[in-house]
Amino acid sequence: MPFEEKLAWIMAGVSTAAYATYLTLLLVRAGSTPLAEVPYVPAMLWTIGAAILAGIVLRVVAAAMAPQDAGQRDQRDREINRFGEHAGQSFVVVGGVVACVLAMARVDQFWIANVLYLAFVLSAILGSVAKIVAYRRGFWPW
Repeated sequence: MPFEEKLAWIMAGVSTAAYATYLTLLLVRAGSTPLAEVPYVPAMLWTIGAAILAGIVLRVVAAAMAPQDAGQRDQRDREINRFGEHAGQSFVVVGGVVACVLAMARVDQFWIANVLYLAFVLSAILGSVAKIVAYRRGFWPW
């Protein structure tokens, strides 16, 4: 498995786990309280920080387990990385537009923050899945 594919798996797994943890914390805290009234900022910041730290640690571990592969990128890896990043960026754009619409409609900031966080998570997951599929099924640039 190419090192860049390992990084895509790490990103997909860490993003999914972090968002699942955030949702679990949020729903446990909510209980019978409306979601918009739950203090979400600490949970969001801690899960984002933990995800960043976990991504760094797992990347270092992957590089330590295969030091000959770490940092080795060929033209195919660069093309697949660019393809995955472009695919993932679509959710950032959609999330930004939805957040703007929510802000214009004067919706509670809880929903705006959560739409943005979800957009970033979906962007990371879609980008990683696009890269993994490109590595597994082949990649033919246009």
